[in-house]
Amino acid sequence: MDSRKIILLVGALFVAAITAFMARSLIVGSSAPVATAQAPMAPVQSGTEVLVATKALPIGTILDATSFKFQPWPKELVENAYYLRKDGFDPKSLQGTVVRSVITAGQPLTQGSLVKPGDRGFLAAALTPGMRAVTFPVRNENSVAGFVFPGDRVDLTLSQTVAGGGDGPPLKVAETIMKNLRVLATDQRTTSDVDDQGKTVVRNISMVTIEATPAIAEKIAVARTLGDLSLVLRPLADSASELDQAIADGSVKVPDGKDPNAEKAMIATADTQPIAGKTTFATGADVSRFQRRTVPGKGAEAGAGAGAAGGAIPGSVPVITGPAVRIVRGNNATEVPLGRGGNK
Repeated sequence: MDSRKIILLVGALFVAAITAFMARSLIVGSSAPVATAQAPMAPVQSGTEVLVATKALPIGTILDATSFKFQPWPKELVENAYYLRKDGFDPKSLQGTVVRSVITAGQPLTQGSLVKPGDRGFLAAALTPGMRAVTFPVRNENSVAGFVFPGDRVDLTLSQTVAGGGDGPPLKVAETIMKNLRVLATDQRTTSDVDDQGKTVVRNISMVTIEATPAIAEKIAVARTLGDLSLVLRPLADSASELDQAIADGSVKVPDGKDPNAEKAMIATADTQPIAGKTTFATGADVSRFQRRTVPGKGAEAGAGAGAAGGAIPGSVPVITGPAVRIVRGNNATEVPLGRGGNK
């Protein structure tokens, strides 16, 4: 074989090797096509803003500044009953109004779904289903100096004096008779007054209206005749002990499974449920050593009738001249003479 053929053969092999290398590089370097999501187009803003609920608003909810906000809304879906920003509407005017029908989160507020203070049926709309409105008088010093406002939750304390039947000072006692009661109105105001600087005005109140169950309403009516009622303001976030107690006595049902919405509903029910029974109390002796801890007994005057039968003056207290033994049976206390001592 001559040298010319050898050179051509080597050149052909070299070209073939280069071609194979380039083909392999093209195959290895190419990657599978990647599907890319197209960026969502920004919604077209119509320029019409309506007032919508920021959270679920059940019947009886008293609106505050966190209950609603303005949000753009399609022009073709705007109704005449909506509250529009372009009309110069001030949303602060809705604070203190009550929801008459259920409003879901994100749903526009309508004029027919709210009841304003002073409107007919306002207080009935503010009541939770199954509850009653109870009004009773309080003194300013018994109402947290006027720092109780509609929407707050309070405990109710009864202070009374129990005279008993014997001598000595009467028993003074204060007892927490109800807990977690929602304040509906103070005097005839269902909203808090605000001054020009946006600060809440504190006023002396003489009447308070609270939300209670029918049974609690009856107990409050009786408590008014026993002594003075005082309001004790509760914190916004209380301990979980009352939730445990509500679960233990069966007033709150624990949901089956692990549904977070059902658990939230259970906690909300416990937070808004009035509590009566299992009260706490303090007597005068818990405050001062010079006060009584129990109700005074009837004392020795219980034997006055027997003395009268023997010729003593009716209603007089028999006098024990000698040694005697004092016998107490419940609230009745008698003295029995010993030895030769006797009654004059």
